[in-house]
Amino acid sequence: MPDTPRNEQTLAAPAAAESPPPLVWANVLMFALSFAGALILVPWYGLTHGFSPAAWAACVLLAGANGMAVTAGYHRLWAHRTYDAHWSLRLLYLFFGTMALQNSVFAWCSGHRTHHLHVDDVDRDPYSARRGFWFSHIGWMLREYASGRPDFSNIPDLKRDPMLAFQHRYYVPLAVALNIGLPLLLGILSHDVWGMLILAGVLRLVWSHHITFFINSLAHMWGSRPYTDENTARDNPVIAVVTYGEGYHNFHHIFAHDYRNGVRWWQWDPTKWLIAGLQVVGLTRRLKRTPVFQIQRALLAMQFTRARERLASNRHAGRSHLEQLRARVAHEYESFLAALADWSRVKDQWLGEKKRAVSEHWEQLQLQARLREIERRLSRQLRRMRILQAQLA
Repeated sequence: MPDTPRNEQTLAAPAAAESPPPLVWANVLMFALSFAGALILVPWYGLTHGFSPAAWAACVLLAGANGMAVTAGYHRLWAHRTYDAHWSLRLLYLFFGTMALQNSVFAWCSGHRTHHLHVDDVDRDPYSARRGFWFSHIGWMLREYASGRPDFSNIPDLKRDPMLAFQHRYYVPLAVALNIGLPLLLGILSHDVWGMLILAGVLRLVWSHHITFFINSLAHMWGSRPYTDENTARDNPVIAVVTYGEGYHNFHHIFAHDYRNGVRWWQWDPTKWLIAGLQVVGLTRRLKRTPVFQIQRALLAMQFTRARERLASNRHAGRSHLEQLRARVAHEYESFLAALADWSRVKDQWLGEKKRAVSEHWEQLQLQARLREIERRLSRQLRRMRILQAQLA
């Protein structure tokens, strides 16, 4: 073996000597035993005894309740404050969110806010996707990584909520009671104790865990980035289907305070529909929405970025054709900047009139109509840019 230069030995020594952080044995055992139980017990019991329809129904319903409690409650209500909820709804979120066994609201939201603040930072993002699929999916919870150390200084608003404080204080007994007690009770009532414990207990828990974990891992690795390329978050309609709408992650990371993830009416986001539907009966209110103009601005900015990249790499087109495309992109960009300037000017005028409260009602309507017309201009430009992108490709 050839000798290693002294300076290379010096550089390699710390890396070789560095040991991984200690294991969090409670998490290791919980994830390993529950996964092994689902992998072995479900097919074995299904083949030897069979599961009752009640056990399957409870598994599906409880898994859905756990998922919606995490997405609508832990995530969009408490972590990002995208809307307000009635105390009864918050209590339901706490009940099924605790059963999902993903830690207390304090711990979950603190880590998630840190993730958004330092997204993709390998040293400070608790589940940075840049450290690989395994780490961002589950590995970050298996060892005492410095990036995952709890720091509740970023949740002062949540610490003032007595319901959340109670859940955090008694989280372990509550989680154990719900994950064992509720399936056991349902099993006794349906005369299928073991089937209910295996499906509504073990399989439901494993499913709920990994569906949520896909948002940290796959949603940062697989999909498109139509709104921003400044982080790894992706939009993926396939992931959205199994994660209750959380798969539109690129939109979420640039507009985190919007109660929607799937912003288009046709995008699968049952969490959005639940929150909006409950507003009708007064259980949710003050739903935050990103203005259409800001969404169109982000889409067009990405279109221009990609157009410039394709122009720079397009070496097969003729020189004259390439110059024409460059001119069209430049012209569209000037129109884009003009629309932004118009929006800013009209918006400032509208806000000024609103503050002074001296304008007549019809004048406010006129200003609002002008803002909508600028939004329509951007929408038409977005369609033109898509056609131009196809020509560049």
